[in-house]
Amino acid sequence: MGELLRAPFAAAGLAGPATPVGFPRRRADGSRGWINEEQRLWQLIWAECPGIGWGRLNRLEGMFGTLAVAWGASADQLNHALAGATQLSGGEWEELAAYRRRLGPTPVGSPVDPSQRRGLRRPGCLQLGDPSLPASLDQLHRPPLQLFWRGNGQLWPLLRRRKAVAVVGTRRPSRHGEAMARALGAALAQAGWPVLSGLAEGIDAAAHQGCLGAGGRPVGVLGTPLERVYPRHHTALQAEVGHRGLLLSEWGPGSPVRPGHFAHRNRLLVALAQAVVLVECPARSGALQSAQLAWDGGMPLWVVPGDASRVSAAGSNQWLAQGASVLLDPAQLVNSLGPGPLHPSQQPQLHGASGAWAGGASAEEAPLAHREAALLAALGAGACLDQLCERLRQSPGRLSERLLRLELAGLVRGEPGLWWRPSRQGASLR
Repeated sequence: MGELLRAPFAAAGLAGPATPVGFPRRRADGSRGWINEEQRLWQLIWAECPGIGWGRLNRLEGMFGTLAVAWGASADQLNHALAGATQLSGGEWEELAAYRRRLGPTPVGSPVDPSQRRGLRRPGCLQLGDPSLPASLDQLHRPPLQLFWRGNGQLWPLLRRRKAVAVVGTRRPSRHGEAMARALGAALAQAGWPVLSGLAEGIDAAAHQGCLGAGGRPVGVLGTPLERVYPRHHTALQAEVGHRGLLLSEWGPGSPVRPGHFAHRNRLLVALAQAVVLVECPARSGALQSAQLAWDGGMPLWVVPGDASRVSAAGSNQWLAQGASVLLDPAQLVNSLGPGPLHPSQQPQLHGASGAWAGGASAEEAPLAHREAALLAALGAGACLDQLCERLRQSPGRLSERLLRLELAGLVRGEPGLWWRPSRQGASLR
């Protein structure tokens, strides 16, 4: 009876596959994981549907039981399922109808057709439930359905361990605030810490510029799709951050830019950081949201004192009265945090005159490749998770962990549909 109440349309001639195909299910440790590649591809299709976000996707799965069943629903059934707070506007209904017509009645087969898998390939895109997605993002109240990225993929292992520092503040800082943000970016870079910020005007830009100037690795969390630049005069800065570090966005190509998107990114920025530094901001500022999220999460929150007579520092100064740590000099922060993950003292020792292990892999990668020789052999030219489970007779959870380690080491690359292929480096080690 409970299933009928949860999925009222499941028995209305819309029977789906026997295996649930909807949101990734929670594992015993609280993280999410896909049951099979069909489930992942259905979530990808709905996540890219115009007008469909987290709330509406939850509603559709709750009403239809699975996202596969929801795809086959009539317009009237969808209208009923999304009534109330999740109701679509007239324009959104037209976009949804056009999107469903374009993809057809069965965009995902059972089993998945190779041509469908190729058509749904999304390089540089992580989905909720993917093993490569940082667990801290998965555990958010509203985790990103998709996370698009561009840049240095070697930074992902650090972000998964939250080995980065966020620097936030106002778009209109004082000279002191801007100089302090630039000095913080440089000091953190020299200490081996990736610098997280939002690539906005003012404090964000200054922190990234300081990081780049010191040869560091900046990470920009955008409120726009990756191909959009805001403000426009940050074109060169955004390109350099993407080249030297990472650019991240939960908004796909062609998504409209809305004011609320810039506030939404704050939760991602904080979830990837080990500590947050609030440089300067007024009483009404998105940076205060980042500070509150860090405080509520029990994270270290540092605040740079500002001129009490300046409106631009009223919000950040208030946090000093609430117990945030006072930051007078970047050296204080570096001494507290210690050397970052990119500092030479934290790098593995290499052997041999060339500074590399035999076989051309790094000190960390070569032993991993040897330990996972059986998995790399089973992978062949490429295989999905189901095939690997059958070949190696291991659980999906265990294999996902092993594949993740290989992916982060650059030995394999993951593709949509829980599909993996060996990288050029991985193929050379087999």
